Amino acid sequence: MGFARTCSVALVGVDGVVVEVQADLEPGVAAFTLVGLPDKSLTESKDRVRAAVVNSGGEWPQKKLTVGLSPASVPKGGSGFDLAIACAALGASERIDPRVLSDIVMIGELGLDGRVRPVRGVLPAVLAAADAGYEQVVVPECAAAEASLVPGVSVLGVRSLRQLIAVLTDEPVPDEDPDEQGRTDPLAGLRMPGTGAATGMHGVGAAQYDHGHDLSDVVGQLSARTAVEVAAAGGHHLFLEGPPGAGKTMLAERLPAILPRLVRQESLEVTAVHSVAGLLPPGKPLVDVAPYCAPHHSATMQALVGGGQGVARPGAVSLAHRGVLFLDETPEFSSHALDALRQPLESGHVVIARSAGVVRFPARFLMVLAANPCPCGRFSQRDTLCECSPSAIRRYQARLSGPLLDRVDLRVEVDRVTRSQLTERGARGESTETVADRVRAARERAAARLTDTPWRTNSEVPGRELRSRWYASPGAMDDAERSLERGVLTARGLDRVLRVAWTVADLAGRDRPGAADVTLALQLRTGVPRGVPMAIGAPS
Repeated sequence: MGFARTCSVALVGVDGVVVEVQADLEPGVAAFTLVGLPDKSLTESKDRVRAAVVNSGGEWPQKKLTVGLSPASVPKGGSGFDLAIACAALGASERIDPRVLSDIVMIGELGLDGRVRPVRGVLPAVLAAADAGYEQVVVPECAAAEASLVPGVSVLGVRSLRQLIAVLTDEPVPDEDPDEQGRTDPLAGLRMPGTGAATGMHGVGAAQYDHGHDLSDVVGQLSARTAVEVAAAGGHHLFLEGPPGAGKTMLAERLPAILPRLVRQESLEVTAVHSVAGLLPPGKPLVDVAPYCAPHHSATMQALVGGGQGVARPGAVSLAHRGVLFLDETPEFSSHALDALRQPLESGHVVIARSAGVVRFPARFLMVLAANPCPCGRFSQRDTLCECSPSAIRRYQARLSGPLLDRVDLRVEVDRVTRSQLTERGARGESTETVADRVRAARERAAARLTDTPWRTNSEVPGRELRSRWYASPGAMDDAERSLERGVLTARGLDRVLRVAWTVADLAGRDRPGAADVTLALQLRTGVPRGVPMAIGAPS
């Protein structure tokens, strides 16, 4: 009887569970049994592993082979166990010394020719292995850079099973031809339906690299530009309402570029989510810029918050984690899909329960809503171009529920661009670089104030903490408190006004908000003009 064991990782959402892969050989009719709650794709690994071993020059044992995946109570799926199963079987047949395998974590899919193919979720799998105390990991060669992001782990990238056998048995390592140049990115096949371009993920943080999209391209729109800057500085949600062609989409597309680059921990969180979804950019294993996700208005609730059959997959709110989620034509989204955003907007994560288990995805994003004022898009208090009936306008605007809008900090009307603004020469607004520098400085002020707390931006600070630890100037909140008494603001709305006021003060370089900062925050919150200039740093 022969026995060997090695390890792999089962992913549950973006969390990993180290799985011990045990192989047992005993006399009897040649058979291959796989136990331990495998799914369909994992059950099919029996044929893949057998063909890969034979085509790699190995000899498949003609005995009864039983492979167990422990802990047996954890559901396991995917093809990432192939490499571990093959090596455990070869260890049981004494082709590989079983003692060498016991402390190695192996992640990778096997082709029938013995090639090691990439799989989703390499980064969270290696993080789970490191947390469990393992120091050696074997992954596909093309995923070695991603696995190497985890400190304290020795990563071996292999192209084929033949190479791995040679390394483990101290034999000369054979040369393997690399993938042919010009072929499709090997990770392209990992992208699941619903997690590619259809979600608006045309490139993680694409605005950071596209110098053709600059904030100075936006003509006019001083109020909207100020709101975008405040949203970026404090992480506040934003609602842009205005006629078609006024620049709502232009502003949203340029918002990621003024957000600060992600710190190390944030980068690992974002990279883990995109690794599970198969959306990591080719040749760039670490996502260090804010992602941008813009799903179409036909997206379902599962596409937005995550879900799917079997084990739940990340949705748009998780793909936009630490970045921007842009919902264009927001009233056209399903009301059920929009209302499902309420919980992640408050908690910063989403918990999805399915028959296969409960998963938790991070979902702390900056939401930007864009909508027309009416079905025809021409309703305005300044002219009579709209042909919609008052009842049609009310029904259209009522598609956005009050509880959802109550979670939006900034509400700005984007005016129609005039002829003089379009034709005026030399009247470009501030560039993305200038605004990004100001946003970064404001974030640093907030971070210094929030040192030794679990929060990093003003939008994350609970209202009770703002009222008990950090105070506005005396009398600065009087106008906001009167709005609360008149029913214009809810209690949550009052807290959000105070958060926005702190962000305005940070942008202006003040130690605490004054009356002018709170009034500007009220104006941004309610969308009702209050006689203050829509500019940062207005005198108090």
